Amino acid sequence: MNFVFRTIITGCSFFLFYTISAQSILDEQVEKRLKTLTLEEKVGQMSQIDLGVLAVGKICEVADPIRLDTAKLRLAFQRYKVGSVLNCGCGFHALSRKRWLELIDSIQEANTRYTAHGIPVMYGIDAIHGANYTLGSTLFPQQIGQAATWNPDLVKAAARITAYETRASGIPWNFSPVLDIGRQPLWSRFFETYGEDVCLAKKMTNACISGYQGNNFGNEQVAACMKHFLGYSYPFSGKDRTPVWIGERELRAYFLPTFQEAIRLKAKTLMINSGELNGVPVHASYPILTTLLRDELGFEGVAVTDWEDVYKLHTTHKVAETLRDAVKMAVMAGIDMSMTPNDFQFNELLLDLVNSGEIPESRLDMSVRRILKLKMDLGLDNMANSKMQAGYPLFGSDSFARVAYNAVGESITLLKNEGDVLPLSPGTKVWVMGNATNSLNYLNGAWSQTWLGQDARFNEPNKMTILQALQAGYGKENVLEVTPQFARKAKRFPGAVLYCLGETPATEIPGNIDDLAITIPEEDRKALESLKARKVPVILVLLLGRPRIITDLDKLSRAVVHAYIPGQEGAKPLADLLYGKINPSGRLPFTYPRSSGDIVHYDHKRTEDNDINFGSSGYNPLYDFGHGLSYTRFDYWGMSVKPVNDTFVIQVLVRNTGSIEGKEVVQVYYRDEYAPVTPAQKKLCAFAKINLKPGQDAAVNLKVPFSDVGDIGADMKPFKASGTIVFRAGHQTVTLNHKP
Repeated sequence: MNFVFRTIITGCSFFLFYTISAQSILDEQVEKRLKTLTLEEKVGQMSQIDLGVLAVGKICEVADPIRLDTAKLRLAFQRYKVGSVLNCGCGFHALSRKRWLELIDSIQEANTRYTAHGIPVMYGIDAIHGANYTLGSTLFPQQIGQAATWNPDLVKAAARITAYETRASGIPWNFSPVLDIGRQPLWSRFFETYGEDVCLAKKMTNACISGYQGNNFGNEQVAACMKHFLGYSYPFSGKDRTPVWIGERELRAYFLPTFQEAIRLKAKTLMINSGELNGVPVHASYPILTTLLRDELGFEGVAVTDWEDVYKLHTTHKVAETLRDAVKMAVMAGIDMSMTPNDFQFNELLLDLVNSGEIPESRLDMSVRRILKLKMDLGLDNMANSKMQAGYPLFGSDSFARVAYNAVGESITLLKNEGDVLPLSPGTKVWVMGNATNSLNYLNGAWSQTWLGQDARFNEPNKMTILQALQAGYGKENVLEVTPQFARKAKRFPGAVLYCLGETPATEIPGNIDDLAITIPEEDRKALESLKARKVPVILVLLLGRPRIITDLDKLSRAVVHAYIPGQEGAKPLADLLYGKINPSGRLPFTYPRSSGDIVHYDHKRTEDNDINFGSSGYNPLYDFGHGLSYTRFDYWGMSVKPVNDTFVIQVLVRNTGSIEGKEVVQVYYRDEYAPVTPAQKKLCAFAKINLKPGQDAAVNLKVPFSDVGDIGADMKPFKASGTIVFRAGHQTVTLNHKP
């Protein structure tokens, strides 16, 4: 029997167009199929293994080129009846689209040959900033750079393209986006977040989930996976997978809203926090995974574990005396699928736990029901992926690359521009130095052809580095790479020096650091000091995934440009921005600290303004959240705020008073002067990105629900701001005496 029930399909087997009645039919079909499954088959549906388990070679040392082992396929599907496979082989490298289709075809064929249930394998992958494990795909800025665009439409377009190219590779499930809030800049995965602010991150969450899943789920969409639920991004030490301590009020105010938004949008899947929250590993937390996630938030999709995290309840967290106890803890806490991923112990132990009566089979039914429904939602059947090769004509296309170009162009943030040293004039001599000058790895970051993104062998051969893009666009005779020795000793130095500083790509534990400060070679520092003394303009270009401390380098530079981690299309828009073809419009999605010991967020409390002299200048970041310069100037006037039907209707007038066209991010902040819990000095509540020609003005209208202007009270319930509320946009302020 074909797994995708034709009675609920409109068009080809990859499209499911639900109505209420169709949904009811689907639920009936899920129940009917569930009743046919044996206990072993149910356990198999709840297990997920890495591709390396099926490949020739040792686990995490697979043969290259990768190929499947017939005996291993038989073991996985005939004996253990595995229902899901992930990624590319325990840290292996990207594959061609053709090879992905062949591999997944072979996996589905083995599943059909060795099992009787006819349920297809569900393949999942980390397509973090594009289909980064498929050669020739389109790579976008990492999430922190996407947030810096302050343009949800661009983020949605990037997500749609990522979904298209991931699905074109035969893969329907994407372990993305990261919805953890980036409020711990030491954290190695900071670059995978949408920054520190709830309002901005929620808007980007909406855009990404909508782009991945679409309104009518079909064969150009993927199942999104919101991760990592809950609190993963705020480790006390800053190091990955180390203890997190967050009070419930802060958890609900800062860390939960993005997940609430994704659940509201019917995100299909969720990945669980690998670490521990307030002393309890989240994989063993019934209050988090069931009481909060299922009962309170109403999540109906599939909750998958992270890598080996069921086992780690025994091996690392030490809350389970045996692996058997660990499996029991995790399943009873509320996991649906275990990313095992390198063996079959989970299957054997779960089967034994059910047979012994320690876990009721009805508990498995809850999870398998969700998994079967997801597979139907995705339109999976045993049709060969190879039949799809004629489809997806836009894969890796120039039109997709243009979207990536635009995303990079709108993300790059001009932090400093003394004396209008930028943009550079055509023909200006530019001397380029720094570790990121001529490397694609610094542009791409982690999750780019390889897990850590450090192996240059797998970079796309036709993509340009910063040096190559500058030379291609503005002449090799005008753009020269120089050594620090030359820069320090040269008698004449016409033009400007571009110092490109990147952070070594890494994610998860390999990306841990002890100090937020970033260092450069001593020869480089001496060169920059010499250039400043000779009044040679230095332009500092940052390719960093977190706000590494650059205060001393900032003092040596006339201009500072933050490009984040822009991806393999990043060099050309960066070059074009430096020369004025692109007017910078990126804005910081985080507060840039002045020193490692002074990590204070923009939405800080009044007490954090207290300084050592009993003054109020304690909050003193290098650059504030939302900061970003343009090559033109914008003026604000005529701001008004009116409460209408449980909504603040906000209008502000904006004019481009400069001489060139540009984009402005209109940011509206509020401050509740008095509240049941100490109010923030300011909080973002709305924003819009507009484009204005010289002399053009626009009336920007924004609506903010009363419920978005408030906080979480001591009783853990949301409250709306009341009394004196101050709204600000640009230099305009409006004060209301408001009673909701």
